[in-house]
Order: sequence, then C-alpha cells, then structure tokens
Amino acid sequence: MKDYKKYYIIPATPEEIYPALTNPFTIELWTGEPAEMSTIPDTEFSMWDGSIVGKNLEFEENKKVVQQWYFDGQAEPSIVTIKLHADKKHTSVELRHTNIPDEAYEDMVDGWNSAYMGGLMEFFESI
Repeated sequence: MKDYKKYYIIPATPEEIYPALTNPFTIELWTGEPAEMSTIPDTEFSMWDGSIVGKNLEFEENKKVVQQWYFDGQAEPSIVTIKLHADKKHTSVELRHTNIPDEAYEDMVDGWNSAYMGGLMEFFESI
C-alpha cells in the first residue's frame, strides 16, 4: 500500500471548487461523464462511468471532502481527503490519498494529475 499527497493551484475560489467536487451536475460539466454524488455522509458515489466508486465519509462546505475509494479485495480502506485553502485569487487544493494498492499506484497518480485535478484546472481556466 502506498500514499500520495500533492498540492494543486486552481484558478477559482473554494466556493466555486467545492460544488465541482460535490454536485453531480457540476461534476458532469468538467468530466463529461454522468456522476452520482451526494454530500450526505455514508452515501455511495460513482464517477467516470463507474471507474471511481466509493463512499462519502465527511464534508465541510467549501473546505473539505473525505471519501473512501473502493478497490477489489482491499483489506484496509483507501481514503481520499481533499482540503481547499483560499490563496488570493486561487485555491490551494491539498490532496491526500492513502492505502493505494501498489499495482494501482502509478495509474492513480496519473489519474489525479491528468484527469481529476488536471480536469478541474482546465475547467476553471476555461471559464
């Protein structure tokens, strides 16, 4: 199991980014794929046509999202924590993903950088 932590600078406020992480309609705008999402703890979510599935654990509006991401046969939960820190006209997004299976680590890091956070950055840069 491996952990991944990185900071991303996104040209938007936390109040703009939070719904892009938690509202299924807004998620669909920047991913191009239908999403199932709720800000109610202990609800299941799905993104990218089921490529990412898991359970919502904790929300702090405009500040934090905590989720468990599912991997087949995993004994310990894989936890994703996204924290939003206002930084002048931008937001510093702190990502921490724990207990990533070794065989999925490289794909996960690439996905975070190109599709997930990369997609968010491109979305906010274009508006």
